[in-house]
Amino acid sequence: MKKYSHSHATKFIVFIIMIAFYTGTVTSFVNVLTVPFDSVLQKSYFESGEYLEESDRLLSNLTQIMTIYKNEEHVLNGGTIREDEWRHIEEALFFDFQDHSTTYNPNLSQVENYERFKQEYADELSREREKIINRERREYHRLLQSLEDTEAPLFYASDGTNVYTNTTENEKQQFETYPAYLLFENYDQKLYPEETRNSEHLHWIMEDIESLNPENTVVYLAFTVEFLQPKLAEWERNSEFAVQNLLKLTIFVPGFIYSFIYLAFVTGRRSFKDPKVHFNAVDHLYNDINIGLCILLSSLIIVLLDLFIEVNKNIILLATVPIAILVFVLILSQVKHIKHKTFFKHSLIYRLIAQFANFIGDVYKNGNLAVKTILIVMGYPLFVALTFFMFPITIGIAAWFALKKIKSFKAIQVGVEEIKAGNLHYRIDVQGNGEFAELAENINSITDGLENAVENELKSERLTTELITNVSHDIRTPLTSIITYVDLLKNEKDPAKVESYIEVLDQKTKRLKNLTDNLFEAAKASSGDIPVHLEKIDIVSLVNQGLGEVDDKITEKNLEFKLKSSTPKVCVMADGRLLWRSIENVLSNILKYALEGSRVYIDIAETGSAVRLTFKNISANELNISADELMERFKRGDESRSSEGSGLGLSIAKSLIEIQQGKLTIQIDGDLFKTIIDLPNYIE
Repeated sequence: MKKYSHSHATKFIVFIIMIAFYTGTVTSFVNVLTVPFDSVLQKSYFESGEYLEESDRLLSNLTQIMTIYKNEEHVLNGGTIREDEWRHIEEALFFDFQDHSTTYNPNLSQVENYERFKQEYADELSREREKIINRERREYHRLLQSLEDTEAPLFYASDGTNVYTNTTENEKQQFETYPAYLLFENYDQKLYPEETRNSEHLHWIMEDIESLNPENTVVYLAFTVEFLQPKLAEWERNSEFAVQNLLKLTIFVPGFIYSFIYLAFVTGRRSFKDPKVHFNAVDHLYNDINIGLCILLSSLIIVLLDLFIEVNKNIILLATVPIAILVFVLILSQVKHIKHKTFFKHSLIYRLIAQFANFIGDVYKNGNLAVKTILIVMGYPLFVALTFFMFPITIGIAAWFALKKIKSFKAIQVGVEEIKAGNLHYRIDVQGNGEFAELAENINSITDGLENAVENELKSERLTTELITNVSHDIRTPLTSIITYVDLLKNEKDPAKVESYIEVLDQKTKRLKNLTDNLFEAAKASSGDIPVHLEKIDIVSLVNQGLGEVDDKITEKNLEFKLKSSTPKVCVMADGRLLWRSIENVLSNILKYALEGSRVYIDIAETGSAVRLTFKNISANELNISADELMERFKRGDESRSSEGSGLGLSIAKSLIEIQQGKLTIQIDGDLFKTIIDLPNYIE
């Protein structure tokens, strides 16, 4: 034997070794999959998610009962009714009252109409309240039943008034006698064993505990020896089993890879220097059929693994070894054709296409139309006869292609009917890149445009309705007061009262004038009908000047402003008058709604071609409204509308910034309110 030669015996031995490594890899991998992965990653059972999951389910139920439901009396008294849910129900019924009740009087105030509503709809409100209470009561009893059915862990929980437990023990020292426990009392936490604190799943239970009031809450959990012993034993077995198989994989996987690479390199060649690829009987099988068989056999291995993984792992060896041998023989045959550069040419589809193409070429190169027709008519049955052994496959491919096109056409037809019927949300799903797919995409684009137009129209109508409603409300309030006090003046003789009434009238008329001025300014700003003179503006100086002008109001609200700028001087391209009006509106909004005694942060930073001005303050009222809604006209964070604001300030500021080629956005994070203004940077 020459040096570096590859005898059949060597290749056979390496092939057997590769199959052995492959079988070992599959078996070890299956073994690892049959045990919980925590058994490999964690050092002990008490660090695993399986251990903490037992406590998490219980704590989740306890948390709901102690924080939401408390006791049955609390539920029956409506203590679990959410304020936002009840407000939504009242609003829906109040709209029904406005539309259908004969007692609704648009000339009366909102408060007076609301009192009439509560009297007339008392029964409906009572029924809705009873529905919610019954629903919450069922959920409360479901949670109680779940606690009663809990056998492990043992628990004792108290919120200072109510007690929930599945054991007669109620002392902390009693729970500490168990081999594993979780104790939470006031602000103290005691977890045993200590390795429980190392668990990456500890946050599961800590999130539940943190939602409880630590001042008067006590929660004790403990696991008995009888519960833990089988769990610990099973975890130890799984851990040892998983580690052993992972170690095997570190040997089997590299061994399989190296042996396969060696075989792929030497297959078809008799030595390293032999440039010729030698084929055998298996290599005459067409590559596309070869690939199909590989896929079929690999799928069969997966199916067998799925069938036997829970029955008997030893059967895996008997089932996969012969199939694996056949698969790798076929794969190495394809490797030979890759080396010989005949991978695509040695395929049945390629041969058929080549023959058909040659036939078509010959037909079009020779003879007239009549000859071409005769040749096609005669050639087709001949072609079928020559490929009779593949006839089901060729017919199947042709039928599949035709069916696919028919389905695409049918999908487009159905889609057009749906869209014609008014279903603008319907999407025509046609896969591929052909004409049908392009047509479907064009139709979908048309429906997208129609849907956007409809949505914009509905949004415009909604905004118009809300604007009219809010304008009517805000203007009617001072106007009603003016009418009332004018009537009082007509009959009042006391000069002191007359003077007081006139002062109120003066305030209300100024308020009415301010509202109409703001409304006019908002309309003008949104239309863009304002002259703009862009120039270089030092925004740091402008903000400092603005803070100086409202210093008395800042002092009155006990606010502390913190201005931070990336450089002492930051210039933007803007209209000084319009920019100041925008900043003034933002500052006015902060002074009206910021929490008294809090800090307000103003940051100025350059971000490439733009300058970002950010105002951050804490809201005095709960912000249970979205940022998009706040940007709408006449929308306020103060939903009671008790403040003197018009709700137009931010809308005006946004319009003024936009006509200066800038952008104004707001963000809400809890009670943190952010106003962000982006303006073009001034470039020398």
